[in-house]
Amino acid sequence: MTIEITSARDTAPATASVRRTAVASAPVGIVADIRNVFVRELMPVLRNPASVLFAMVQPLVFLALFAPLLPDTGTGSALQWFVPGIVSMTALMSASFTGANLSEEIISGSFERLLVSPVRRSALMIGKSLREMVPLVLQTLVIVVAVAPFAFDVHLAGIVGGILLLVPFSVGLGALSLALAVAAKDQAWVFWTVQQTAIFPLLLLAGVLLPLDGAPDWLQLMADLNPLHYIVDAERALFAGDYPVDTIAGGVTGSVVVGVLGLWVGVRAMNRAS
Repeated sequence: MTIEITSARDTAPATASVRRTAVASAPVGIVADIRNVFVRELMPVLRNPASVLFAMVQPLVFLALFAPLLPDTGTGSALQWFVPGIVSMTALMSASFTGANLSEEIISGSFERLLVSPVRRSALMIGKSLREMVPLVLQTLVIVVAVAPFAFDVHLAGIVGGILLLVPFSVGLGALSLALAVAAKDQAWVFWTVQQTAIFPLLLLAGVLLPLDGAPDWLQLMADLNPLHYIVDAERALFAGDYPVDTIAGGVTGSVVVGVLGLWVGVRAMNRAS
């Protein structure tokens, strides 16, 4: 009878190998997946911050050309009414363009490699959508700094609250834009046609450029169905340093509805992508 004696020193390498294998095969949490995708999407912005400033050309042109035409409100500078709308418009424009980057990835073939990676598809959608928070903050700060010297009262708490209010809206709209890019596949013209067709009615029916107080009933009804309308009203109250509960609650509700609906649609579209 042969007796084999195995020392602890002999089994140590095998035990360490088993541990390494177990760690390597351990599933990565969805939070870690979202963080990794978010960092990946954020890197181009950090490497080229000028792209954020370039996106500010249109809102700054609106401020420069529309502000001198604004009538006197009788309660202070007209910029106090106009700037929150421009901030909301910037969030709308930036988030709706999110799918353009994904459309380029689909055409180049890099999106297919992401789909077969170990990253969860839901995390892929959420991480890409969360990227919209960074341009939102930077662009809002640029707008406030640009108008602060021109009879614009800066209410810091209201501005911070306005940014937080826009976060769910930007994330949800970004997810809808990504879902549109997935549905359009390699037909980029489909993405741009739908995006451009939808964005301007949303903008005009929110009362960003002109008040809707004297609008006919049919136009007022369409505005009441637009979540951005309630968000813009809440932004104007916050930027003015006022905090009416009903107005802010309406804005929060509209923003959260867009956020939840957008992520739900976006995740379903990403899970079905091929």
